[in-house]
Amino acid sequence: MKNYIYKVIVLIIAVILIFEFTIGKYLDNFNEKINYLTTKDGRKKMISSIKKEIQKANSKENYLDEEERILLRNFIIKITKELDLKN
Repeated sequence: MKNYIYKVIVLIIAVILIFEFTIGKYLDNFNEKINYLTTKDGRKKMISSIKKEIQKANSKENYLDEEERILLRNFIIKITKELDLKN
């Protein structure tokens, strides 16, 4: 009976350690991000960084490079053809 109890205790400790070193780290990281977004300072920093990115995007003359333009153009053409066929 003692051996069984010792084995169960060792197994429980091993499972706890494995959990903490694998899944526990990811959960802690996720909780930090959630806490950052839920605090007033975190939201203010997030809003200011979004504003900076929007300003940076607005200052650019072209949003897309040549390859992206071609991809979007071809995609839009395909969609319009498909929509025209359905009508």
